[in-house]
Amino acid sequence: MEIPDARLRELVDRLSGRPEHGKEPEARDSHTEAAVSLILRASAELEVLLIKRAESERDPWSGHVALPGGRKDPEDANLTRTAIRETAEETGVDLSNSGWRLGRLAQVTPSHPNLPPITITPYVFGVPRVIDTHANSAEVDRVLWAALPVLLDPKTLGTTTIVLPEGPADFPCYWVDGHAIWGLTFRILSEFGKVAYGL
Repeated sequence: MEIPDARLRELVDRLSGRPEHGKEPEARDSHTEAAVSLILRASAELEVLLIKRAESERDPWSGHVALPGGRKDPEDANLTRTAIRETAEETGVDLSNSGWRLGRLAQVTPSHPNLPPITITPYVFGVPRVIDTHANSAEVDRVLWAALPVLLDPKTLGTTTIVLPEGPADFPCYWVDGHAIWGLTFRILSEFGKVAYGL
């Protein structure tokens, strides 16, 4: 399917130069596999779809602002399908009918030993300017769109203090509309900024 937006077509070209382009990632021993969707809406400015996770004692990422996604199910043919399924379950966006796959980024894993051993593959998608999004799961408190130029502006960079079992620690983050975007999501968005815009 032809991608109508020139900015999204340019991102396909940039992402196609990545070493991981066109290949499904290999599973890592003893690691749970997961996938997230970095979704770009073709508005006047490209916008990124984010979710704010619901507060839950069972969720190690409780309350965080994140990209939609989750763990691979046995029924998922591959991690692309995981990203598409989880996005629909969490935000109501059906990427298989209303989106364009632009490429993928390098896998990431949590850096803190208290977090579960999980390998996350980020996939990049584009969607039209008009698309319905809503919190579609009890795991999601709300969905929000962040303008990419604002998100990747150096003035948005800051730090946030997170209380860990060993005590408080400062982490780099993006501050957007009063939300700190840190951790794995910060790392994925930072990598995307480098690939897409050389930041």
